Amino acid sequence: MISVKVYSIATSGTECVLLLEETEGPRLLPIWIGITEGHAIALKFTNVNLPRPMTHDLMMDTMERMGCKLQKVVVNDLKGTTFYAQLHVHVDSKDIVVDSRPSDAIALAVRAQCPIFVDEKVFEKCHTMHKPISETEVTKFKDELKHLTPEDIFKGLREKKKKKPAEGNKEPPDIPDPEDE
Repeated sequence: MISVKVYSIATSGTECVLLLEETEGPRLLPIWIGITEGHAIALKFTNVNLPRPMTHDLMMDTMERMGCKLQKVVVNDLKGTTFYAQLHVHVDSKDIVVDSRPSDAIALAVRAQCPIFVDEKVFEKCHTMHKPISETEVTKFKDELKHLTPEDIFKGLREKKKKKPAEGNKEPPDIPDPEDE
């Protein structure tokens, strides 16, 4: 598993792109999330306190009052264009794993200040970006991010799968085209 942290959240009118940064490497993993979930993550980073708890704040408060501790969050798979995640929770001397959407898992992780991980297979399945280093790279990166679409991320996946047959198969698997969905 690869340790990551939230690098950036870019919003448009109807959606957000959450960029997870590999902490010990150069890769950035873009995940498209809903605008509401993007705002829930961004609110925590900007230290905005609302008069009533948002859903993720309510969930954290409930977990804490029940004696649960969120230990870590793992973005563990990518199927087609859908990312999957897991919450690793410790309660009553037991460790349990709960399936989650990555956006909800990360919104909880930033509140619990727990580690976030991405399974290496997710990086392998998804077209990643690299962290900009120079001012020119930062400018280019910001420009690319403005025009990036979900199809741009997953077209690399289709090309990669066409080159590498699935385990035990001679033919590459059929990768759905997001434009056909």
